[in-house]
Amino acid sequence: MTPDSSFAVALLAWFEAHGRKHLPWQREPTPYRVWVSEVMLQQTQVSTVIPYYEAFMQRFPDVAALAGAPIDDVLHRWSGLGYYARARHLHRAAQIVVHKFGGAFPQAVADIESLPGIGRSTAGAILALSRGERQPILDGNVKRVLARHFGIEGFPGESAVSAELWRRADACTPHTHVAEYTQAIMDLGATLCVRHQPLCAACPLVRTCFAHASGRQQLLPAPRPRRVRPARRTCMLLAIRAGQFVLLERRPPLGIWGGLWGLPEFPTPDAAVEWSQRELHSNADSREVLTPLHHAFTHFDLQIDPIRIECHADHRVMEPERYVWYNAAAPQRIGLPAPVKTLIDSMFSEGLA
Repeated sequence: MTPDSSFAVALLAWFEAHGRKHLPWQREPTPYRVWVSEVMLQQTQVSTVIPYYEAFMQRFPDVAALAGAPIDDVLHRWSGLGYYARARHLHRAAQIVVHKFGGAFPQAVADIESLPGIGRSTAGAILALSRGERQPILDGNVKRVLARHFGIEGFPGESAVSAELWRRADACTPHTHVAEYTQAIMDLGATLCVRHQPLCAACPLVRTCFAHASGRQQLLPAPRPRRVRPARRTCMLLAIRAGQFVLLERRPPLGIWGGLWGLPEFPTPDAAVEWSQRELHSNADSREVLTPLHHAFTHFDLQIDPIRIECHADHRVMEPERYVWYNAAAPQRIGLPAPVKTLIDSMFSEGLA
């Protein structure tokens, strides 16, 4: 028994009656299936993840299938889910599992943590949920539950606060029924101990919860110290050929939308027109400045100023690895950032091309 065994006992009893037991990744919870679900669930709600997960599993049923797939196919299946570094890391990690571990998902937590995109909490969740191994986890939901229940002050991103949360997470994790407990504490944070207006009356831990007793549910855990949210601006070029082809450029492997196909970007519309005249032999008189599109990232806001311009129907790309004429009438299976797909879809649906 752990020092906080009453915590686990109450949570497990609640999970038996109210926990989620029929999520897609709970069927045949292999390390691979759990791993993909945990990566998809990072900063993304369960209801959003489910259809993406099911489609992903149908296309990549095991780690070998994922490792052997082209990155464009992986990013295509991820399009719309956001945080695309997750998909790139997943693909690279699958290749490492195949080549370094013989296609068998590693069993040691240190080996799992060595894979791209996997931290301590994700590694623990994979082992706990797929193999019942006693490993504590500390995702966002769990941090909120523990901070409120035990009255842990401070922003969880601070090292001292994080260390205390990990200590509590380890102390509360039981030696038996680990998979059920792990799912239970994640479920509690996702369904009852939510960020705003937590449902304390239904919580199995309410009688021993510090935040409830002191009325500090909205103050714990402490938020990230406020900083001015930066705003950025870019011009995206919609170069059109033959009324249905749009020029796309492969983005660098790192950074925002890394590895995806996007519209060529420029600091100003004039720079976009100048480049298109020089490189695409476009008609400058055909330029049309479209309505700006606003897109919010986690750490900044982006204003996209789209400009549409006509190119000669017979123009061919000179660098096929970097540029492609994307057929909007018969879309290819490639990864597109959500705002780029929105711009292309809206332009052709409105008949502007």
